Amino acid sequence: MTACALCSADASQTSTVAPGIETIALCDTCLAGVTDGPTDGAHWHCLHDAIWSPEPAVQVTAWRLLKALPGAPWARDLLDIAYLEPDVQAWAEADLPDENAVIHRDTNGAVLAQGDTVVLIKDLPVKGAGFTAKRGTAVRGISLVPDNAGHIEGRVEGQRIVILTEFVKKS
Repeated sequence: MTACALCSADASQTSTVAPGIETIALCDTCLAGVTDGPTDGAHWHCLHDAIWSPEPAVQVTAWRLLKALPGAPWARDLLDIAYLEPDVQAWAEADLPDENAVIHRDTNGAVLAQGDTVVLIKDLPVKGAGFTAKRGTAVRGISLVPDNAGHIEGRVEGQRIVILTEFVKKS
């Protein structure tokens, strides 16, 4: 039986390390951590050895798991001393979401995207335009304000207005 590349337990499956085509053998616990995200626990201390593996795919997987454990002081310390070759580091960072990305969410917590249609959940007086945008009004083709997660832009009664995301729901 093959050993898990991270913890040396009996491996039951293989996992492709995106965006590459290389695969590594993983036990059920490590595979669950890779797919669903790890939770701090004794099992993940195996990453102390895995991060120093001579195999780049193992290093990438270990680095990503350590990065997914920001609340674990030991994981942060290990990331601080870990060294990956520049091409391996770029591979490790390739599929990670941008930490500084602004995520726009409606009143229910649904993620809003450019071009979505939203519905107003409250009557909103529009300053400077002299009208009130009525509850239930559909705003089609919204634009996201790039530096403010609480604001979107859309057309209501022919006027381009800024709308607070707390007063809309995605439709």
